[in-house]
Parts: sequence; structure tokens; C-alpha cells
Amino acid sequence: MIRAFGFSEFLFILDGARWTVILSLLAFVFGGCGGLLVALARTSRLRPLRIAAAIYIQIFQGTPLLIQLFFVYFGLPLLGLRLDVWVALTIGLSLHASAFLGEIWRGSIQAVPNGQSEAARALSLGYVSLMKDVILPQAFRIGLPATIGFLVNLIKGTALAALVGLTELTRSGQLMSNITFQPLQVYAAVGAVYFAICLPLTWYAARIEKRLHTGR
Repeated sequence: MIRAFGFSEFLFILDGARWTVILSLLAFVFGGCGGLLVALARTSRLRPLRIAAAIYIQIFQGTPLLIQLFFVYFGLPLLGLRLDVWVALTIGLSLHASAFLGEIWRGSIQAVPNGQSEAARALSLGYVSLMKDVILPQAFRIGLPATIGFLVNLIKGTALAALVGLTELTRSGQLMSNITFQPLQVYAAVGAVYFAICLPLTWYAARIEKRLHTGR
């Protein structure tokens, strides 16, 4: 029986949006931890670490996110490692995020004036203290607008999770479209929800960037 697209159908879409937000946050947190390691490797004095991190970044930036998700979800079981859809998507999106965040933060670390590092070394600060107390706080401040901008793209990228069966925002819209046969109204609602999620982040990133520009 064909149903009209109404309030209850919209609530179903909002329920899917909840899983979109949760998946995005999981990927951003785990990807951020990995991205920090990638950024530190990219700025390391050890050449093998720099080369390994550069290859890692090129792999994940040079291949489509969908292929990466398919490799984790469909490819790993062929190697004997079966993963739940949530685990597979979190791993795939986190690896993707770590490569992009690592490169963003690598640029931010290198944007910190060299005088900061030289002054810290003159005070006999070790590498851990140098990064933790001097470099990284300034680098994260510099890279905050780009980091938030990537988070917006990551939220939109979770739409690919619909292709492996997770009922997130886009998949919820597909199901409602099949039930109501009103794709225009359904996908307009889906787009409006994505817009409502991403707009505050985009606005905040622009505001932070303006503040940093004014400060400089």
C-alpha cells in the first residue's frame, strides 16, 4: 500500500540522521587519533616514517571512499576477518579520515614559526614536551577551520554507508521513497536534514577562520 509522505515518515528520516551523526563522530574521533600519528610521522626527522606516512596518505586520498569501504566490508571477510557493518564502516571511515586529517595537521604543524621550536630547544625541552606544550596547541588552532570543514565532508560521506546496508540518513530516505513513491519530497527532506546538520559547522568554521585572519 502506498503511503503519503507525512510527519511519521519524516520522523523515520530523523531517526536515520541519528545514526549518521553517531557514525560521523566515531569516524572523526578515531580518525583524529590516527591523523595525529600520521601528522607526527609526516613531520618526523626520521625519513622512513615520513615516507611511510606519505604513502599512506596518497593511498587514501588517491582512491574513492566507496572503494575503501567496500574493501573493508567485503574484502576483509575474504581474508577470514568478518566484521559487523558498524565496525567495518567505522574502520573504513576512520582510516579515510586519518589520512586527510593527518595532512591537514601536517600543514598546520609546519605553519608554526620555526622560532617557536628553536626557543623550546634552547630551554632544553624534549620532543614530547615540545610537541605537547608548544607546537600542537598552536597547530590545532591554525588547522581548526580546515578540520571542521573536513568534518562536514565526512558527515556527507557517510551517505555511502547506505550501500552496505546501514539505515542512516540517506538509506532512510531511500526506504521512504520506495514506500511513498514521492522521491522529490523525501529527498528534499533528506537534503534539509543534511543542511541543518552541516550549516552550523560550516558557519563556525568560517567564523573561526575570520578570527584567525583578524588575529594575524
